[in-house]
Amino acid sequence: MSGPDEDTAEITNRVADWSRFLKTRYKKELTELLREYPHKRSLVIDYHLVESFGKPGTQMADEILENPGMVIEDLREAIKNQHVVKTKKGEQIPKEINLRFINLPIKICARDIRSEQINKMLSVEGILRKTTEVRPRIVEAIFRCPAGHMTRRMQEYGRFIEPEQCGTEGCTFRKLQLIAKRSRFIDAQKVRIQESPEGLRGGQQPQTLDVDVTDDITGTVAPGDRVVINGILRSQQRVTYGTKSTTFDIYLECNSIEVAEKEFEEVNITEKDEEEILRLSADPTIYRKIVHSIAPTIYGNEDVKEAIALQLFGGITKEMPDGSRLRGDIHVLLIGDPGIAKSQILRYVVNLSPRGIYTSGQSSTSAGLTATAVKDEFGDGRWTLEAGALVLADMGIAAVDEMDKMQKEDRSALHEAMEQQTISVAKAGITATLRTRCALLGAANPKLGRFDEYADIGEQINMPPSLLSRFDLIFILTDKPDHKRDEAIADFIIRSHGVGELIAQHSRDPIEGVTDEYITQQLAPVTPDIEASMLRKYLAYAKRTCFPILSSEAKETLIAYYMKLRDLADSNKPVPVTARQLEALVRLAEASARVRLSKTIESSDAERVVKIVDTCLRQVAYDAKTGTFDIDKVATGISKGKRDLIRMIKDVIRENGDVSGRAQIQQVIDLVAQQGFGKDEVKKQIDIFLRQGEAMEPKNGVIKLI
Repeated sequence: MSGPDEDTAEITNRVADWSRFLKTRYKKELTELLREYPHKRSLVIDYHLVESFGKPGTQMADEILENPGMVIEDLREAIKNQHVVKTKKGEQIPKEINLRFINLPIKICARDIRSEQINKMLSVEGILRKTTEVRPRIVEAIFRCPAGHMTRRMQEYGRFIEPEQCGTEGCTFRKLQLIAKRSRFIDAQKVRIQESPEGLRGGQQPQTLDVDVTDDITGTVAPGDRVVINGILRSQQRVTYGTKSTTFDIYLECNSIEVAEKEFEEVNITEKDEEEILRLSADPTIYRKIVHSIAPTIYGNEDVKEAIALQLFGGITKEMPDGSRLRGDIHVLLIGDPGIAKSQILRYVVNLSPRGIYTSGQSSTSAGLTATAVKDEFGDGRWTLEAGALVLADMGIAAVDEMDKMQKEDRSALHEAMEQQTISVAKAGITATLRTRCALLGAANPKLGRFDEYADIGEQINMPPSLLSRFDLIFILTDKPDHKRDEAIADFIIRSHGVGELIAQHSRDPIEGVTDEYITQQLAPVTPDIEASMLRKYLAYAKRTCFPILSSEAKETLIAYYMKLRDLADSNKPVPVTARQLEALVRLAEASARVRLSKTIESSDAERVVKIVDTCLRQVAYDAKTGTFDIDKVATGISKGKRDLIRMIKDVIRENGDVSGRAQIQQVIDLVAQQGFGKDEVKKQIDIFLRQGEAMEPKNGVIKLI
C-alpha cells in the first residue's frame, strides 16, 4: 500500500505535468482567454495533443477518459497555482474557466452505453433530436433565516436541495428564504441526441440520450445538426410518486460539442478503397456498371436508374458572395402504374445513400416531414422543437413514397424544403430555421390508379403544379403490354425466385451438385456490378473530392438545347421551358462528370443529360394537339390550349349575353366551336365553370358569369 506522502507526491506530479503541458502547448490560448474573460470562458484542449506530449502524455490521456473530474480539478490547480500565465499584480485568475476536451479517440452510439462507463468521459455521436430553450439554473443557493443568518448550499442537476435548518450554530430556525440576488446561476439547456440513421440496420428503433449543456456552449446547436458530444456520463435515481427505484436514469454532462459539418465523414475510406475507386472511375463502362448496381433485382428501367445514379452523385451547391445559395441537389419524381416496383427502387436507394431516410406519404404529416413543436417532460413542460424526416436526411436523400396520398396541407410543407432547402418553423412561440439540404426522390400513382392513354398527363397527376415544377426530372412509368418485354420480365422474375428457393433449400438441406460457384453463377443477373458497400464509398468519395467545372463545349450544348426549346415558343404557342429546366440541366451535367471523378464537364456529359431531360419532357410536357412542348401543363396544370378555350368561352358569353349578362348555353357552344374547338370540349369546360362557381345557371339552358 502506498503511504499518504506518496499519494500527495503523485497528485503534485500530475499537477506539475499538466502545468508543463499548458506552458508548452496552450500558453497563447490561455493568455488570450484571460484577456477576453468573461466573454470567452472556455479553454479547448485537443486529446491528440495530450497523447503526444512526451512520456507522461499517454497516462494523462488515459486519465481524461477514466477520471475526468479529477483531471479538470488538476488543470484548474495548475492554472491557478503554477503560474502558467503571468497575471498583473493583484489580478486573480477566475475560478469559472471551463476546460473542454475535443477529438476523443473512440466515438460510441447511445445504444452501446453500459453501467461501467458511469463517471467516465464519453464521446457520443448522432443527430440532435430536440433542444430546450436556454434558461438559468441555480448552482449555489444562498438562504436567509428570519434572524438574518446566511446559509450556503451547492445545487446539483435535477432536484432543488433546501437546508433542513439554519447553518449558524445555536440558531434553530427551520424556515429559510432563498435570496436569488446573492445566489449564483449559470445558463443551462437540455438537448436530446439520437443515433444517426445510417448506423442502423434492419428495423431497429434509434435510441436517444439526454444531455445537460451548461454555460457558454448553450444555444450553439439546433435540432437536425449532426454532432459529436463529449461529456461525463452521470446517473440519477429514478423516483416515481415519491418511491425511489433501484433503476437509475443516465444523462451526459456535456463537456464539449463538435458539430460534424463535413458531409459523409462517417463513411470510412481506406487507401485500398481509394485505389479501387480511382480504378473504377477510369473504367469506360462506369455508367453502365453504376446503373446495373442500382436495384439489380428489378428488370429494365435503365433511364430511371441512370437518373437516380445522377441524383445520388448530385450537383454542386454554390454559395454566392451576396449570401444567396444555388441548390445542387437533384429532385426526381416517379409516377407510374401500380406494380412497377417504385417502392422497391426507393428502398434500395435509401440503403445505398450514405444518409437516407424513407417515409411513406400515407403516414407522413407535415410536422413529421419538417419539424414539430412538442410539449413534454423533456423540456419540463416547455415547448421543444423536434426535427422531422427531411431535417434528419440533411446532406442525404429523402425518399417519400405515395406522395399522391399525402394531405394537401402536408404537401405544401415540401415547397420551401425543396427549393430553398430550409424549413422555417413558427410554432408555439418558437421561431427557427432548420436546414434540409437533401435530394428528394418521390413516388406517386396516377389519380385514377392507372394512366389513361387518352387524357392529358397533367390532369392525371394528383399533385399541385407548384410542387411538380420543383422536380428536375419527372418520369412517367406506364405498364403497357409488350409481348417481347413481358416475356423477358417474366423469365427474369421466375429465375430470381428460382435461385432464391435454391439457396433457401440448400442452406437447410444441402443439395447434391450445388456448389457456391454454381449459386454465384445463377445469381449473376441479380448481382450488382459494384457491391453496395463499395458504391457507398464511391459516392462519398465523389461528393467529398470532386467539384467539376463546365467546359465551353458543354456550355454550348446545354445553351443550344435550351434555346431550341425556347424558340419553339411564339406569341400564341405555349412557353416550352423555363429557367428552372436549364438549372436542372446544369446540375445533372455536374453529377454526370462526378460519376467519372472528372474535373471538367465534357460535351459527352451535356449530351447525356440532354437525352434524359428530353425523354422526361416528351412524356410530361408534350402537347399532342399542337405538336410542341408545353411546360405549362406541368408548371401551371393548365395547358396553353385550355387557357385559350377558357378565355374564348368567357368572351362569347359577355358579347352574346343580354343586359343582365345571360346567354344561351347552346348558342355559346356553337359560336366557340366555330373557332376550331370541339363541341364536347366546350361543353365540358362550361360544366367545370358551373361546378367551380365561376358561372351559374339561373334557369335551364342559360348561363351567367359570376
